[in-house]
Amino acid sequence: MKKPELIELSRVDFVTIDTIGPPGKRVFYLQAAQNDLLVTLIIEKEHAAALSIAIQGLLLQLGEMKEQPLHIASGLVQPVRPLFRVGRLGLGYDETDDMLVITAEELVTDESRQGARVNIWGSRSQMAALARKAAVVVASGRPLCPLCHEPLNPGERHVCTKGNGRRSV
Repeated sequence: MKKPELIELSRVDFVTIDTIGPPGKRVFYLQAAQNDLLVTLIIEKEHAAALSIAIQGLLLQLGEMKEQPLHIASGLVQPVRPLFRVGRLGLGYDETDDMLVITAEELVTDESRQGARVNIWGSRSQMAALARKAAVVVASGRPLCPLCHEPLNPGERHVCTKGNGRRSV
């Protein structure tokens, strides 16, 4: 099936970030739906973390939220069928409609073709919920070594680089 070049979710019913798999082997997903259209994208952990920080920063810049119901980001809608792996994420704001937009561009390895793009438009409340959910999902991975801040794998001995190989955690 050929992927469309642009999918425009102009007022999403929901948007979420979640993972599938055990810590250390998790796959991160960005998922959004509008009416009957469900879009699922594979993202990196760093995308989720950066998006959370960017949304929080933008909402702080914008100031007080207009009267909107509090949204809670849900889990993934099953079955998960990703459209593509994201190479780049962007965040914007439309003052006229008071909406935030996430632009997700497909990771393209063949420079001779242009990747697909998805625009996900949501309210301030929906995006605030997405930022909270993304922060929780990112933090729920493997614990970090208190010295070198590298992830610790459960059941494996960790030789810390900060301890010159003499100290294990």
